[in-house]
Amino acid sequence: YRPTSKLDGFNSPSSIYIDDDDQTMYIGDSGNSRVVEWKYGAKIGQIVAGGSEVGQTNQLNGISDVVLDKKNNAFIACDFQNRRVVKCSRQNLTDQQIIISNIRCTSLAMDNDGLLYVSNFEKGDVRRWKSGEKDGVIVAGGNGMGDKLDQLLWPTAIFVDQDHSVYVADGTTGTGRITKWLKDAKVGIVVALDGEDNGPTLYFEPAAVFVDHLDNIYVADSYYHRIIRWFNGSRTGDIIIGGNGKGNRSNQLSNPSDLSFNRYGNLYVVDKSNHRIQKFDILVN
Repeated sequence: YRPTSKLDGFNSPSSIYIDDDDQTMYIGDSGNSRVVEWKYGAKIGQIVAGGSEVGQTNQLNGISDVVLDKKNNAFIACDFQNRRVVKCSRQNLTDQQIIISNIRCTSLAMDNDGLLYVSNFEKGDVRRWKSGEKDGVIVAGGNGMGDKLDQLLWPTAIFVDQDHSVYVADGTTGTGRITKWLKDAKVGIVVALDGEDNGPTLYFEPAAVFVDHLDNIYVADSYYHRIIRWFNGSRTGDIIIGGNGKGNRSNQLSNPSDLSFNRYGNLYVVDKSNHRIQKFDILVN
């Protein structure tokens, strides 16, 4: 699978958001500096943000994540290389607004109240933002970079559940972990930890995290090219996809960068260095 700028493919895609209303996918196509809308069953996508010269006010550079703001009929994207978070109208594709500046944003999430959560890779925190707010409220980390329970170390991905708990993937191989921050908590709870068991998931480097309705945790392990699942309460993870080295065969991944489920329980994986999106049927039990 080769990178392409054509609309039937991708160049190092970084993120995925699935609209449960109609199963449309929104892909952060990082290498092409664009957001692509991919309707269910379609053979080609449609550019809905970015896609031309990088670095301009209305263009993107190195998209690391994208979410859909249904309340305001807009996309919100982490414009990583431009150090900003931008909002793009779905009705007018040239209508783009910088909503957060001077931030190395790696991940976005939106709760069921429409509040935006943003990770800051350089400062080691996650903040919750109301529309028009200047600084946001710290909901995870914020005590300098580190691996203590009140700190984050290079947070790469976040997930917010129905109770407004924030799950954060941070660290690298040897320090990778997933922490859960209850609403208004000052410290996180470790729910998955690098090196905690001696099984096949002894080490991992988390690029994305998703938590299902049973509180099972799914992690895209970019370094070891696999997807790991921790059942609710388990301290040991299981490899459910990949784990057979880097490659493009049916049982392999290459630097997976994001994952998400649709309403029917299908797992979608952004297979970044294979420049493709894969769909899997996963048995929960």
